[in-house]
Amino acid sequence: MNLPNLVTLLRIFLVPVFILVFLTPTASRSLAAAVIFLFAALTDLMDGYLARQWGQITKLGKFLDPIADKLLVLAALILLVDFQRVSSWLAIVIIGRELAMTGLRAIASSSGIVIAADEAGKYKMAIQTISIVLLILGYKVGTINFHVWGTFLLWISMVLAILSGVQSFMKFLSQINSERMK
Repeated sequence: MNLPNLVTLLRIFLVPVFILVFLTPTASRSLAAAVIFLFAALTDLMDGYLARQWGQITKLGKFLDPIADKLLVLAALILLVDFQRVSSWLAIVIIGRELAMTGLRAIASSSGIVIAADEAGKYKMAIQTISIVLLILGYKVGTINFHVWGTFLLWISMVLAILSGVQSFMKFLSQINSERMK
């Protein structure tokens, strides 16, 4: 157990905390839930950075990190659907892509292939995080409607998610075909 893995475990621990705070989405609870979600999302950057900088990349970390990411995003999307802040079909597409990528990475890993996050996937995650925070807040401040902006950004993240997923699948097929040619 090292610090990067502890940070990842903190993110997993924050998921039920986020859920409990957001279960009754008043303005103050939505703000608290948005802060918890954003903090948890930022720990994703921190654990990876620390692991790489300190040479502490572990199998446990490689296993837990994507699980922590997905638990956080899936919990938020499901609650946002429940509170009618996100269309169910939009959440299903995003959740489906996440599950498909998890499966693809598992299959690739069993073949000795690593499918790293590409640029579209990194942009997707950043935009998705911002959109979810805005949707958790879900209210207006002056002329700024967080729900409208959150929905708009979630659409963009969905497009990037699909694009990234297709690119990853194509890379996997290309690597499989290269292996067969050897």
